[in-house]
Amino acid sequence: MGTFAGSLFRPSKMPTSPTAKPGNETNLQAQNVLSLDPWEAAYLRFESPEQEIQKFMGRLARLGAPQWPRDAEIVELFCGRGNGLLALERLGFTRIEGVDLSPRLVAQYRGPAKCIVCDCRQLPFANCSKDVLVVQGGLHHLHSLPEDLQQTFAEMRRALRKEGRVVFVEPWQTPFLKLVHSVSENLLARRLSNRMDALATMIQFERRTYEQWLAHPELIKEIARTHFLPLHESFAWGKWNFVGAPR
Repeated sequence: MGTFAGSLFRPSKMPTSPTAKPGNETNLQAQNVLSLDPWEAAYLRFESPEQEIQKFMGRLARLGAPQWPRDAEIVELFCGRGNGLLALERLGFTRIEGVDLSPRLVAQYRGPAKCIVCDCRQLPFANCSKDVLVVQGGLHHLHSLPEDLQQTFAEMRRALRKEGRVVFVEPWQTPFLKLVHSVSENLLARRLSNRMDALATMIQFERRTYEQWLAHPELIKEIARTHFLPLHESFAWGKWNFVGAPR
């Protein structure tokens, strides 16, 4: 699954657990409200905030973050409540920003990064002003393909410096993902595995954009290559991992 924050239209993949920040009444109040939403409740069963931060740290490390200058200007699009930003902070980066369409989600972030409420199709950054732009699971929640994806990629390319980098991690229809989908549709498997039931619930509530994304792999790759030169690309374990430079 992926973050919806900033993607224009969906709930974020980055819920804040009551145990994540002891003593933080604001986060506790936000959690009480968000627990009423079935997608949010399912994600809390699927993965804790700390598990997500650790996942993001490992993923970014595999995709080259250790080689980025520590003073690089980095923006995470679709940042939600900011677990990806916290991962970047723990990796040692200090010039971090987050972008999200939802003021409610941005307000729940607790960290040093600057967060901006805006539409990912209209980024509030000057031309050639950022070093790295990261998206971890937001693109597959865009409502309109190819239009929204074209606009988002065009804005990202505009904002990147000549030697900048983009990093995308999105779901992809690999054999592993097909197997996971098959298992998650099995009622017995859902009864036996709380995590599998949570995954199936999330898919149910984001099915339209999720299935639209998975159904157009060649179109998505073509649009990505129009804007970015691939430096690394892999399709494994149900994910598309892409690192590119602006064309």
